[in-house]
Amino acid sequence: MKKIAPRLFTPRLAASNGSAPGFSQPGADQSSLFRQVIVPHLDGAYNLACYLTRDPVLSEDIVQDAFVRAFRAFDQFRGASPRAWLFAIVRNCCWSAQSKQKGMLSLVVHDSGISTETGAMLSEPVDPSPTPEEEVIRKTEIDRLTKAIEAMPEPFREAVVLRDIEDLSYAEIAEVTGVPVGTVMSRLSRGRSMLAKELLPPAKDANNEARSNGQ
Repeated sequence: MKKIAPRLFTPRLAASNGSAPGFSQPGADQSSLFRQVIVPHLDGAYNLACYLTRDPVLSEDIVQDAFVRAFRAFDQFRGASPRAWLFAIVRNCCWSAQSKQKGMLSLVVHDSGISTETGAMLSEPVDPSPTPEEEVIRKTEIDRLTKAIEAMPEPFREAVVLRDIEDLSYAEIAEVTGVPVGTVMSRLSRGRSMLAKELLPPAKDANNEARSNGQ
């Protein structure tokens, strides 16, 4: 389910040559390093925020906030996994944003779902010139997958997105979510089972099938 994503938006901090109003800028070398190791993961950060909040507009603000926080705290980064480090900040910003909106730590559900662009990133590469029928089938499959992921409870949705869409390792997911690797694996297994139950055709009952054949 790995995807190649176009840039969905340009963070204001990135567009301003590594500086933003209200806080001091690190040294030139540190600012350059920040661009090299953190900025490439911003699309994935936005993708994660979209799935956690189910709100593309709010997700842009969340990632802007996370980007500023990461820039401020970059001197504390010790070089383990920049993607996991950034995603952990994004995750915390999601919770903070939801807390401010609802007065409690909960993830919001929006009927509109995630953006079309984000949903398209879930698909496997297709022929550059699909037929109209193939395009309809492809869109239907993407919509089914997107809705199935959105419908999952948050811990399992988060695990599936981080592993099967963002391709983080179990250790990186554990770092992002703050739970043991065993818990990550358990959540991922249950999440995948939920998706399979929702997306795959139901298995036929062997006894019923045998009786049908006997008739």
